[in-house]
Amino acid sequence: MSSLTVNLHLLLASFYRPSPERWRILIEEEAFPSDTYAVQSQAAWHGLDPSEAILRAPLDRVEAVLKAEGSSVAVVLLPGVSYLTGEALDVQRLTAAAHAAGAVAAWDLAHAIGNVPLGLHGWQVDFAVWCTYKYLNAGPGAPGGAFVHERHSHDRSRPRLAGWWGTDPVERFRMDPDFVPQPGAHGFAASTPSILGLAPLRASLELFDRIGFTRLRDRSLRLTGYLEDRLDELPADAGVRLITPREPGARGCQLSVSVPGARDLAARLRDEHGVICDFREPDVLRFAPVPLCNTFHDCWRAAEALRQVLA
Repeated sequence: MSSLTVNLHLLLASFYRPSPERWRILIEEEAFPSDTYAVQSQAAWHGLDPSEAILRAPLDRVEAVLKAEGSSVAVVLLPGVSYLTGEALDVQRLTAAAHAAGAVAAWDLAHAIGNVPLGLHGWQVDFAVWCTYKYLNAGPGAPGGAFVHERHSHDRSRPRLAGWWGTDPVERFRMDPDFVPQPGAHGFAASTPSILGLAPLRASLELFDRIGFTRLRDRSLRLTGYLEDRLDELPADAGVRLITPREPGARGCQLSVSVPGARDLAARLRDEHGVICDFREPDVLRFAPVPLCNTFHDCWRAAEALRQVLA
């Protein structure tokens, strides 16, 4: 339904209910800007000063911050996979830490969905949002998605920004003035999804079902490991430093490297070698060997091209 940031706003409208005791939202220090804008505007919407209501922490300090200041935290919003480093977070452990502090556990799965294994229900996640145009291949502008744990399915105490598409289908065409929501995440959908936008997503998900995520994850680990080995062979004086965790289970199919002149290197990789990677300020190149699309030869070509442009 909707798009990632719209879904985040729809769910925060219900789950972020600041009180004098609990009024802060904890996010990662390097959160994706759109998430930062969303939580800042949510705080302002409630009449709070965003500079005081938004608490930021490095990913490796989230649990420590929760132990120290968790009594003031209403919502914890973290990424399933860091967009910058490719680190895959321990969603289950951090969800438990948020709940132990008395906070709602919310997740942005933009870089995790279709990339790493997820068990949101069993992990007791309160809600999660994601886009489908990255690893789910639905294309720019495609509908996003949302998860709401079933324990919240029939909780009418939380207000919501309701709309036609969230109505129980049995009640929808009775045209009654009172909103009767569908259970779970369906009840938070506000308007009609784009059928043209859903078509490529359906085709992509059929591929996931046909192949199976276990096989895709296994191939992802092998591709990323192979690329890591090739990057490690680059000359030591080239200044290339891997900032993604080296533990295979602690990352998705993304390897981020810090290297001087990364912006120009990304352009040269694309224009001179046909290797498309991503640049992020100030000096990060992101390589993502996607198991549905990429080969071991692609990984070799990427590392070899980087060696040539560095030389």
